[in-house]
Parts: sequence; structure tokens; C-alpha cells
Amino acid sequence: MALVKYNNNSISAVTSAASIPSGSLVLIKTLTASSSATLSFVHGTDGVVLDSTYPIYKFEFINIHPANDSTEFSVGFRDGGTAYDAVKTTTAFVAVHNEADSEAALNNRSGNEGLAQNTGFQVLNLNMGNGNDESLSGELTLFNPSSTTFVKHFIATTQYYQDGDASLNYYIAGYNNVTAAIDGVQFKMNSGNIDAGKIKLYGIKDS
Repeated sequence: MALVKYNNNSISAVTSAASIPSGSLVLIKTLTASSSATLSFVHGTDGVVLDSTYPIYKFEFINIHPANDSTEFSVGFRDGGTAYDAVKTTTAFVAVHNEADSEAALNNRSGNEGLAQNTGFQVLNLNMGNGNDESLSGELTLFNPSSTTFVKHFIATTQYYQDGDASLNYYIAGYNNVTAAIDGVQFKMNSGNIDAGKIKLYGIKDS
């Protein structure tokens, strides 16, 4: 399967990594949720590339809609086994402004939001609503997942419609504190399914 390159508003096929210009964003895989328990990107499976081909990988979340109300969208990383339980240390903060204009705040987060040497999934939002018009969009960038020397850093930001009728902008950053390569990334809700939405995986080539 040929990858697709986006460059100067044009689309062309990529036949090898060497033919990709520096900085190009290359679409690797799109997964579409339909009452899905998980959406998983595993290197070498169903056309997914998640190795030294690219030093940077970006996941784009497009209108992620939960089946259940007041849920969290989350991510786990796989470091060579079958479980998405790579040890993580992270930091998180959230900006909030509600529709009634009665609350506007910027808060640091801890617990299952800011993890400390934890194997659990990293949440990417707080209390997302499941109304017909409520959803989440955003992105997660994973740096050099194939490294067996350094920890694997990631940065994520999401914007979503909170169940209390508010706009929340959620920021997460941290690292997988393992020297093994990260070869899989999985997304899920902390309860219920991902009712609808898309996740796109891109590779970014440096100079």
C-alpha cells in the first residue's frame, strides 16, 4: 500500500521513505470508530508504520464521540509486549470556559490525569458529554518511538464539549519511561465505547 504525501496543496504517492521531502506530513492510517471498544495502531499490522521510518508521528482526533456521558478519552502505549502498559510520567493542565460565562479557569491536574511512573492509560480530557452535538478533537505527537536509548516523549492537546456545557482545552505532556521501542498506540474511553469519530496517523520526516 502506497503512503500519501501532502505537500503544497498537492497529493502524490510515496514509494519509499527517501522520496519524502523533509518536514512532509505523510498519512499512514485512518481508523474510523463505530461503537468501538478500542482503536489501535500497531506497527506492521494493517499497513501501520510505527518505527524508525519517521522520527515523529502525529495522531489527529476528529469529532470523537463517546457512547456514555461524562467519560474520558485515553491513550496507552505498547513497548514490545501485548499490553498497552508502558510506564509513563506526565503533566496536565486544562483551560475551561462555560456557555453561561460564569466560569473561566486554568487548572493543573494530577491523579489519573498527571501520572507519576504509572502503567495506566493517560486520559486526554475530563467529563466529555455524549449529546448528539458533543465531541472531541485534537492531536497527539509521539517523538522517536523506535529509540532504544531515550525515553519516548509525547505531547497532546484536545478541545471538547464538556458534559456541563463548557469548552475545555486540555494539555498533556510526558514520556514513556522505557528504553524499549514503542510499537503500538491504543485509544479508548474510560467507560463505554467510542461511538463515532476518526483518528488519523501521520509520519513526519526530518532533515
